[in-house]
Amino acid sequence: MPEKILRNTFTITAPAQAAYDHLTRPENYIGLSPLVVAVEDVQDGSYVAVERFRLLSLKYDNRIRVSLEGTPASSVWGEVNSPGGVHMAYRFDLTPTPEGTRVDDELRLRTPFGLMAFASGQARKVQLARATILADRLAAR
Repeated sequence: MPEKILRNTFTITAPAQAAYDHLTRPENYIGLSPLVVAVEDVQDGSYVAVERFRLLSLKYDNRIRVSLEGTPASSVWGEVNSPGGVHMAYRFDLTPTPEGTRVDDELRLRTPFGLMAFASGQARKVQLARATILADRLAAR
């Protein structure tokens, strides 16, 4: 399976603990990832995220199992398994700075042959949007 690593580093004005608290609650991923419209089947350490894709006038809801782990005020990580054979490991490393918190957002994407361009394009859009959305959400606190 082809693999691609996507990285984004950004700073938020909130403390690392606030970022950790936000990133470890499954319901906060609704809208944090612009594709996620719902969270279902929340269990200890995992949940199902409903991603909504639109193509022309059609919509498709992709249900993905997401694992969620972390080290308080330091990092959040997990894995995503999509029914289409797309697998993604994600990690947020949180580093206190004088301005707030530096967030190192890394995605490791593996896809079946032929899906990498689409999957990595969608993942990158979400990753870049997440930086702005997280900063806005936590600045309001």
